[in-house]
Amino acid sequence: MAQRLHNKLKTFRLGGVHPDDMKLTAHVGIEPLPLPHAVSIPIVQHIGAPAKIVVQVGDPVKTGQIIATQEGFVSSNIHASVSGTVTQIHNVMDSSGFKHTAVDIQRDGDVWEEDIDCSEKLVEEITLERDAIIRKIMEKGVVGMGGAAFPSHVKLRVPEGKHVDHLIINGVECEPYLTADHRLMLERAKELLVGIRILKKALGVDTAIIGIENNKQDAIELLDKLVKDEPGITVEALEVQYPQGSEKQLIQALLNREVPSGGLPADVGVIVHNVGTAVAIYEAVQKNKPLIERVVTVSGKEVKRPANFLVRIGTPVIDLMIAAGGVPDHTGKIISGGPMMGKAIADLNVPVAKGMSGLLVIPEDEAKRAESYNCVHCGKCIEVCPMGLEPYRLLLLSKKGNSERSKEEHILDCIECGSCAFVCPSNRPILDYIRLGKTQVRKIKKA
Repeated sequence: MAQRLHNKLKTFRLGGVHPDDMKLTAHVGIEPLPLPHAVSIPIVQHIGAPAKIVVQVGDPVKTGQIIATQEGFVSSNIHASVSGTVTQIHNVMDSSGFKHTAVDIQRDGDVWEEDIDCSEKLVEEITLERDAIIRKIMEKGVVGMGGAAFPSHVKLRVPEGKHVDHLIINGVECEPYLTADHRLMLERAKELLVGIRILKKALGVDTAIIGIENNKQDAIELLDKLVKDEPGITVEALEVQYPQGSEKQLIQALLNREVPSGGLPADVGVIVHNVGTAVAIYEAVQKNKPLIERVVTVSGKEVKRPANFLVRIGTPVIDLMIAAGGVPDHTGKIISGGPMMGKAIADLNVPVAKGMSGLLVIPEDEAKRAESYNCVHCGKCIEVCPMGLEPYRLLLLSKKGNSERSKEEHILDCIECGSCAFVCPSNRPILDYIRLGKTQVRKIKKA
């Protein structure tokens, strides 16, 4: 064991940076947040079409009851996260600042749907076959919980003509501060392994690799021990290098396969699922439990009580901040996600969604954008780009609105990791402009 970990660790080939990991909550156990008085559940919590609302104001609902059904193939069901009464259907702001339709529920207790197994008993025997597994994951509204929130059942429907031979479980969690996945690996390791077995069965693959960065030694050691007699599942310790947790970089690090420009992991025979997603899939398939709660890290240098909370979907962000000791004085920003890829939230009443992995409190003196200067042509942004792009050039093209040229320069291949902005000595808002440029290119494609 020790000898294996001290061998040269794998990582991706191009670029990357090494921000301080600041894992302040790595040793803080998962704590259930007290149930909110009311929730506001958006019907857009996933990539794809919004779900169709199937309840009305005044309807009583139970915890786990479906309140919105998926519309189209790339979509996801939405379920009530508490029991109570539907009080309002209206537009609410999400963590990105956009308004979407949401279903408000006033909680009157916590009465669950009768067919959901709420016990903590581990259910290991997988009785469902492949199609039934995928259908169950679809019914229970499971989406990718690493941030992208892509409907999980869609990933498992491998396109005709594609052959998948590897499942990768992403336990990297390379964003500074975030520890939700780390704690899940430690506290729900056995459920995770059953989730991996379910995914292997659904995909028809024999091999699964759990990739974990080497700064999570306790998780590596625990899972290494548990998979010792587990056929086809291995644990791989990875070099600590951001953005190791990005799908394309993780595939390259573990299997030395390169996803083509504009391609998907399935193009190189791989499907990647996040640790949290695998646990949610265990709950959906073995416990009949919809995705109605998730672990959210609340952290920051000034936070009084940094924590990993188990939170019902739709809970207002302010409830998490109060439980963590309140919003610190002189707070400049609260970010949904991590400091590299997260986005500042404008209102503490925004609801927790399926893809919200963390809340990071940034002090006022660190939240101000530094003054930007002219590019000094140092090339650092090129050196650290894990996709082999030229970020300074993409900034200029986006600024000029030259979408055709941006497309030719593969702007859509940018994974928005923020490494370029992190190293820029001139403090140029590179990622901001690249995000703008990507939006411009997508508009052209839709026209």
